[in-house]
Amino acid sequence: MIDTSAQGISAEAVAVVLRDELAHGDALIGTIAPILRHLLANDEHSVFGDDIIARVRGMMGHVAGQLLDAQARAGGEEDLVEHDPARLHALVDALVAHPGFLAHAHALALEWQLTERLEARLALDPVLSPLLQALVASSDPAVAASAMALLASQARFAQAQRRMQLPLGELPGDLLHAAVLALRGLASAEEAEHAAVAERTIRQNYDESRTRLGLISRLVTGMGGGATAALSVTHAGVGMFLSALALASGQDRDMAVLATNEGQLARLALALRAAGLKPQSIEEQFVSLHPEVSLPPGFDQLGSDHAAALLSRSAIYPGS
Repeated sequence: MIDTSAQGISAEAVAVVLRDELAHGDALIGTIAPILRHLLANDEHSVFGDDIIARVRGMMGHVAGQLLDAQARAGGEEDLVEHDPARLHALVDALVAHPGFLAHAHALALEWQLTERLEARLALDPVLSPLLQALVASSDPAVAASAMALLASQARFAQAQRRMQLPLGELPGDLLHAAVLALRGLASAEEAEHAAVAERTIRQNYDESRTRLGLISRLVTGMGGGATAALSVTHAGVGMFLSALALASGQDRDMAVLATNEGQLARLALALRAAGLKPQSIEEQFVSLHPEVSLPPGFDQLGSDHAAALLSRSAIYPGS
């Protein structure tokens, strides 16, 4: 992948190539939210046939249903029935209109797509990676306990993705806040009290540190200098790799997920370099993620600080 005969190529020349590719990726990112909103509003699945769109739609509907369930319980309804389609649709629309919410659901769908692809191509277990297995067997009781909790959480994530669901308790804190605000905003005057009770209950039962992403972040951060091990997708597994990449490169995790997708390969290469990986290690990640893609000649001349600076000037999609 790396052309060692191109040692004479300057870091600035490589940066120009990557900057152009990154600008192209930024242009693509700018189209994601409006296209997603259009496809989610269109019921003609046969025309688009995209499992990503179906999965995002399913997750949004599942979140909306859980919110309405909580409001119904707050009103004393024990036997929950199907919700009014118009109310459900209105709540889904409110969630889709939130850029961060849409970006997160999209990122989870992409993460699961990558997980399934690597399971099929590399036999990478979607739940128990070699790194997680080692952490479960740690002599440190706290580390082992957190790893066991993550193992269970990762199994639930896999099950939820297969069902195209997104549990409220797995949302990042800011998005849970956005979700309950959407519920409150759509409640009628008669429903306002029930919506308020539902909101309190949801917030009281929520603990971001126990979410899958919270557990991964705590484990990766606790590894200190050893966190480099999590930057190998075949060793860490997709979920931990993506969180480690985000933490080490200073990116939003949803953006780190997006970087693994086609059309964002310059972003992925820069993120891995900004995270401190050597060119040979970056090459190994590309072999796993995109075996048909080669790094540009002279890439090994680009320093991690330069890569981080290029990334920092890039467009931001999640939450923008």
